Amino acid sequence: MKVLFITHAFARSGGDVGGSPELRLAIALREEDIEVLILAPGQPGEGSEDVDGIAVERFEMPRRELALASAESTAQTGPRPSWRSRITALRFLSAEFTSAVRARRAFDPDLVHAHWWFPGGLVGTWVSALGSLPLVTSLHRADLRSAQAGSFARPLFRHVMKHSTIVTADSHGLARKARTLMSSRDAVVAPMPADTELFVPGPDRATDRLLLDAPLAPGNGVEQTLDAVAAMRHRVSIDIVGDGPAAGEYRSRAASLGIAERVRWHPDLSSAEQISLCQSAAAVVVPSLREWVPAIAVQALLSRTPVVAFDFGGVTDVVHHDRTGILVAPGDTRALTRALDALLARPDMGANLGEAGRIYALATFAPESVARRFAGIYRQAVDAPPP
Repeated sequence: MKVLFITHAFARSGGDVGGSPELRLAIALREEDIEVLILAPGQPGEGSEDVDGIAVERFEMPRRELALASAESTAQTGPRPSWRSRITALRFLSAEFTSAVRARRAFDPDLVHAHWWFPGGLVGTWVSALGSLPLVTSLHRADLRSAQAGSFARPLFRHVMKHSTIVTADSHGLARKARTLMSSRDAVVAPMPADTELFVPGPDRATDRLLLDAPLAPGNGVEQTLDAVAAMRHRVSIDIVGDGPAAGEYRSRAASLGIAERVRWHPDLSSAEQISLCQSAAAVVVPSLREWVPAIAVQALLSRTPVVAFDFGGVTDVVHHDRTGILVAPGDTRALTRALDALLARPDMGANLGEAGRIYALATFAPESVARRFAGIYRQAVDAPPP
């Protein structure tokens, strides 16, 4: 079987921590006798390339327009897009569609797999219609924010959903959110693969240091985590990895709580440094209030590090209470404080939770496991009647 991937967010060499999920999936699909061609944006003159044995076709977009279009496609709720950004998005769609038509003719795929409903899913509906090809559209992370970002977004989203043979979502939380925007179908839950080669158990875990890896913005639980650290019986330090518009506010809050000297801020780290922090933390705190699975939750379990998280959204696909981690009521700072103290008071400091979490993460997020899941979805899509 041949599958054409359409994506706007593709790490060319996997140099960022965790690399590219699309690339990991494409590589793993070879064991399922599935050949993948990845269509992704690039700079002028890049053209075709081979990345770890996977063919990648680049369509040209100037750097400025590429950045604007990518930001637009994963828009957070906020001001309406400007006319300039709308024109940029139209140019992006035109370039992607033209390249996709060429790729379809040359590659002759059996199926199109669009990653993100916009722009890939929208372009996927056009390419699918031209060749009567089944279309699988995958919703990732903050994908649904853009579906609610303007008066034209929701009709476009419903168009993509209606003309997709199968829709998948990274998590149950994201699937539930999608269901509120769709009128006729449920998304199939199918997570993307994690990097099981990079995230492995380390030699030692600290006894008094926590890790929080999240954008420094409201909704990511940074404030609640700082409050919990200040209130804990155990005196702990915490590494906070990330940057964002509320960075100054959170630094001031740490100072006002009297824990400034126990908080280490890391706005930018290398892959090796991030992995080391994940491996060595006593626990990873995931106080997210997002629908999707925070990548750090999976990475922590692969590193055999216990996770304490808010019981909300996609994180519950990863953290099963008292089996692979600890869940507390969403937004409840006191419950978070008690859970962290209780974890550090255990004789094994949560080692059993970390061990069970790694087994679960390997079974669920290892590339070969995910590839088998998607191979079944592809076969189902090929055999299904057109939507």
